[in-house]
Amino acid sequence: MSTITVPDPLPSPVEDSEALRKAFQGWGTDENAVIKILGHRLAPHRREIADAYQQLYGESLVDRLHSELSGDFRKAMIWWAQEPAERDARQAKEALVWVIIEIACASSPNHLMAVRRAYCSLFQTSLEEDVLGKLLVGLVTSYRYSGVHVDGELARSEAARLCDAVVLRILGTRSKPQLRATFQQYIEQSGSAIDEFAPFLKTVVWCLAYPAKHFAEVVRSSIVGLGTDEDSLSRAIITRAEIDLLEIKEEYYKVRLVIDDTSGYYKDFLLTLLG
Repeated sequence: MSTITVPDPLPSPVEDSEALRKAFQGWGTDENAVIKILGHRLAPHRREIADAYQQLYGESLVDRLHSELSGDFRKAMIWWAQEPAERDARQAKEALVWVIIEIACASSPNHLMAVRRAYCSLFQTSLEEDVLGKLLVGLVTSYRYSGVHVDGELARSEAARLCDAVVLRILGTRSKPQLRATFQQYIEQSGSAIDEFAPFLKTVVWCLAYPAKHFAEVVRSSIVGLGTDEDSLSRAIITRAEIDLLEIKEEYYKVRLVIDDTSGYYKDFLLTLLG
C-alpha cells in the first residue's frame, strides 16, 4: 500500500506549476514548498505537473529542480519527479546487479515492459543486451502471470526437480504467488530454503516473493554502521512509496533511524514519503 497522502481537493497541474515557479523565485528556493507539492502527488499527477510546467515556462521541471536544489535532496527529488519507468531505466543503466534484480523482480509485468521501452528510447540499446548473465536476461525479459491463482501440484512438482535450468525458467515465468508456493514446497521437501540451494538467488527470491522484507533490509543496511548509503535509502523509499512502503514500514519500522541518519530538506522529503 502507498504511503503518499494527496490533498482533497487536488490542485490543478497549472496551479501546482505556478506554486512551484513561485517557490523557485526570489532569494533562495522555498524547499518546503517543493516538498509540500511534489511529496504529496502520485505519479500521474507529477506527470501532469511536469507537462504543465513545460508548457507554461518553456523549461523542464526536472532541469529546474536540478538547478535549484543540491546534494542528496536534489538527487532524491529528481528521482521522484521522473517518470517511474524512466527513473528505473536510468538506474538500471548505472546499477549494480542487485538493483537490476530489484527492477526486474519487484515490479509489475507492465512496469517492467515500460522500463524496457524507456531504456531503449533513452540509450538506443535494449536492456537485455546490456545485462550480463543468463539469469538477469531471463528476468528482465520475462512477462509473468500477475494473478493470484496457485497450482499446488505444479509447486510440488517444480520444487522436487529444481536445478539451474529449471530455476531460471521458473523465476522468469511463474507468478509471484506461484513462486511463493514453490519456495514453501521446496522448504518442506528439502528442509532448507531456496536461497541456500543457490545463495546468489537470495535477492531474486526476496524481490519476487517477499519484496517488503527485501526493501526493509535495504533500508536497514543503508543506515547502520559508519555513514549512510543515501542512494540505497532514497531508492528504496522513492521506488516503493506508491507501491508497498506501508508494508515495508510494518516489516521493519525504522523511521527513527531515518530521522537520526539524515538531515535537512532531504530528511523532510523522505519522511514526507514515509507518511
